[in-house]
Amino acid sequence: MIGLSVETLRNLAALELVQLAEEDRDTSSAQALYDQAACASEPEALNLLNEFWIAALKAPVDADSFYVEPTAWEELVRRCPELAAEPAALPEPAGLQGRIYGAWLGRCAGCMLGKPVEGRSRAEIADLLEVAGEYPLQDYFPVIEDTCGIAYRPPSDPCLRGNITCGARDDDTDYTILGLHLVKTYGLELTSVEVGKEWLLRLPYHKTYTAERAAYRNLVMEVSPGQTAVMWNPYREWIGAQIRADAFGYVCPGWPSQAARLAYQDASLSHVKNGIYGEMFFAAMLAESLVSEYGEIGAVIERALQVVPGESRFAEMSRDVVAWCRQDASWEDTWERINATYGRYHRVHTINNAALVLMGLLHSQGDFGRAICIAVMGGWDTDCNGATAGSVMGALLGAEQLAERWVAPLNDTLHSALDGYNINSIRDLAAQTTELALELRRQSA
Repeated sequence: MIGLSVETLRNLAALELVQLAEEDRDTSSAQALYDQAACASEPEALNLLNEFWIAALKAPVDADSFYVEPTAWEELVRRCPELAAEPAALPEPAGLQGRIYGAWLGRCAGCMLGKPVEGRSRAEIADLLEVAGEYPLQDYFPVIEDTCGIAYRPPSDPCLRGNITCGARDDDTDYTILGLHLVKTYGLELTSVEVGKEWLLRLPYHKTYTAERAAYRNLVMEVSPGQTAVMWNPYREWIGAQIRADAFGYVCPGWPSQAARLAYQDASLSHVKNGIYGEMFFAAMLAESLVSEYGEIGAVIERALQVVPGESRFAEMSRDVVAWCRQDASWEDTWERINATYGRYHRVHTINNAALVLMGLLHSQGDFGRAICIAVMGGWDTDCNGATAGSVMGALLGAEQLAERWVAPLNDTLHSALDGYNINSIRDLAAQTTELALELRRQSA
């Protein structure tokens, strides 16, 4: 079966059982096959695991499930009429370019901030900062010689303060560049088939992870586009699509519905349900942020939620976090509530990490550095969360309001693994994005 070892297939099946349960789907048939495969000989296990995936694909949603979480575009439009909305007026081009440049810079800075502690827990991050005498976080992570046994980057690492000379290559920014390339190449009629084609042409397989790697493998195996997100892919609601949202928001300022439509085409190649909603939500939020002020953050979130099914787990989480941030005096109090309610998800799942991004934004008081530092101090997928929080804040504030300590170390340079985009000027990427946003608006007028 697709050339994967029995051990790998068993591990994927174990994760699939968790995913099915999170979707409120009946796991009984799949569980029975998994249990049989666990103690079977290799040839028999392969057959049983093949049957397992067939059963998993057919597993029904429990009749008493509270959630309604469609993946099909037609059903999403029926439940979210905002997806058919027309754009609002664009701001003046000069102001727009500053906002888009701010979003690019914010994404790069937030990503670099989170990279040294990716995968670390909130407690581990706090301990590292206490050892360095730098809690709470207010700048890029420092060199720490003695980490008291906590996994950390070596002193020479290029993501630590004093060593940073550019935006280092990372999937969180690779996909932003790729998103810009996709819209430049295919325009507003972008399809998931075209997304897959560009992955194969420009994106190295070993620079993909979790859901993206599963979908990539499926593309190579010529799995049909409608199935690449679900075949042998238990990561289909993890954070991978959410980190690919930004360029679609950047090219659609004041047009969150179109940003969400582009994000859907991108996300549906590798994700379903809440995995898709995360990308749609942040694409819409960025489109709205480019024409809003930080004081309107509540309205920006509310508008973005209109492209997400209201009876989904993602929407429920968002409403919870907005309410908690209004009630709580500190982000630490909100984090405790997020962890108690959503900490059960994997550390690179969409839902819990999106919660930390919202927490950082809402507790930031309009301060860029505070937003990305809070998002990163929350733990889990820190580079993703710092990047997304930085992107939104950069869009809301504009490049001129971002402090030099965050921007200067980047030296206007972003590295990428994408074919044809290995070393990039961040300012030039922003200029290309602005030009494309204006051209798309002219074409749609």
